[in-house]
Amino acid sequence: MATNTPPSSTTVAVGAGNAWLATALTLLGRRRGVIGLGAIAATALSVGYASLQTQQRRWIFQATPTPAPLREDASDGSSHDGRMANVWIDHVSAFSGRPIRLHALWAPNADAQAPILLYLHGARRDVAGSAFRIEQLRGFGFSVLAIDYRGFGYSTDELPSEAGVLEDAVAAWRWLGQHHADRPRYLYGHSLGGAIGVQLAARLAEGPARDAPSGVILENTFTSIGELFSTFKWGWLPISMVLTQRFDSLSTVPRLKAPLLIVHGSADGLVPYRFGQALYEKATVAKRFLLVEGGNHSNTTWRGREQVRAALREFFGVGATATPTA
Repeated sequence: MATNTPPSSTTVAVGAGNAWLATALTLLGRRRGVIGLGAIAATALSVGYASLQTQQRRWIFQATPTPAPLREDASDGSSHDGRMANVWIDHVSAFSGRPIRLHALWAPNADAQAPILLYLHGARRDVAGSAFRIEQLRGFGFSVLAIDYRGFGYSTDELPSEAGVLEDAVAAWRWLGQHHADRPRYLYGHSLGGAIGVQLAARLAEGPARDAPSGVILENTFTSIGELFSTFKWGWLPISMVLTQRFDSLSTVPRLKAPLLIVHGSADGLVPYRFGQALYEKATVAKRFLLVEGGNHSNTTWRGREQVRAALREFFGVGATATPTA
């Protein structure tokens, strides 16, 4: 005979947490940008950790892969736009157990001795949509490798996760070490890419000195997903207890050993500049905080380009004479 078994306290708690999170992320999603939660309409999360994690990953990354038939156009080493080359980086993901192929753009500097920079983009945008940033960073004096994490652009079509994109960043950093071992390597992350960059820099700080970055640059990034959400109108909702994708940079940044430059716009309406200041204050390495007056979440390095150029030159010694390729 069938019996009606009351749900366990754990099941009730997870179900309630899912409902809170669905509401919270939907409301946050109306604010487009940093963690890109606005593209998905409100739906109740089904009970269970797997569903909870999957929905968070979709909301946070908003990854959009390029249709498979077009992937053949990005052949290895071919020119992307006459000034950048397509690069493929292969690795096996411990997180998913699958082989992963990352698409990247390589933008070499005219100066053959220019330092190397790994660029990590934020949510929603892929490397094709980040071309203007790549060009600017090359103009600042770097040769730039910009990667698409899994689920973005031409890279393997797999739902990204906090653990997965860190694996992808590690693979890209390893590729740079294999192909440009004689050049200083820098790490640059914008927005969500900054949070990934903090985790990568912390991982590298625990490894061999030869793999350590010469410097880390963070632009308009946040302290954690939970703290960022707390700044919004519905920030009182208790989502921290059910977050599976935390990106807790504030707890991680003290582990960094490389010099740290944090750039933030004073008019960033998505990630207030106090988050950049909090990361700066928590860091224990040689550091500098650059506040660009009037810079928003997207145009800070454009609006403050001469300030950024000067900071790179004074703090890292980069970009005194380097120019981009024609």
